Amino acid sequence: MLKWFSISGISKEIKRVRWPKLKDLTFSTEEVLIFMIFFAVFFVCCEFLITFFLKFIGIGA
Repeated sequence: MLKWFSISGISKEIKRVRWPKLKDLTFSTEEVLIFMIFFAVFFVCCEFLITFFLKFIGIGA
């Protein structure tokens, strides 16, 4: 067994981790959700535009 891999070493490392505060965690979560929604809308709009263009030139169904 490796020397650095032990229950006491793991618990010691967990105590050294700087865990985010609830306010920071909420803000980061909101940022990620807004970012994901923006890009989802962006890609859906791009797909509609490409589909419209392809139908306009007679390639799309």
